[in-house]
Amino acid sequence: MADNPIDEIKTRTQNALKSFLYTLSFVPDDKLDWSPTPTAKSALQIAAHCAGYSELFAWVIREKNWPCTLEQWKSTVASNIMSINSKDEAIAMLSQGIDSSIAALDNVSLDEFGKIIDAPHAQTPFTFFLNLPALHLESHESQIDYLQTCWGDLEVHFL
Repeated sequence: MADNPIDEIKTRTQNALKSFLYTLSFVPDDKLDWSPTPTAKSALQIAAHCAGYSELFAWVIREKNWPCTLEQWKSTVASNIMSINSKDEAIAMLSQGIDSSIAALDNVSLDEFGKIIDAPHAQTPFTFFLNLPALHLESHESQIDYLQTCWGDLEVHFL
């Protein structure tokens, strides 16, 4: 365990990105847009979703507060997601957003760990937002892993 919890969060975030991208690398090109039902997301849509949010998580960490209205947030996320048309575009946006989150974490002090953010739905501990880039990737990586099992890839892809 690191002496500095911020270093632990940064390491977890970097590892989450590496693991997410590794799992995504096992999605064949002909399966990127496949989904099990018309309302389910494909692997590319999941990657675009993660990418679309990644810079906004960094924004909250940088501002140390909720930075905009909920409508602006939703509009920015939707625009980000809609701008992605390929796996490479998703990876580039996602990597840039995670890099921004890591850079923002470099400017967080331990004294700010107890801070409460007035988020649109509730007052939320700042630490939730500090951990969100990693948690978001870890959660959605599982969705891609599940999709892989749907088309018969039953191998466990560990780093």
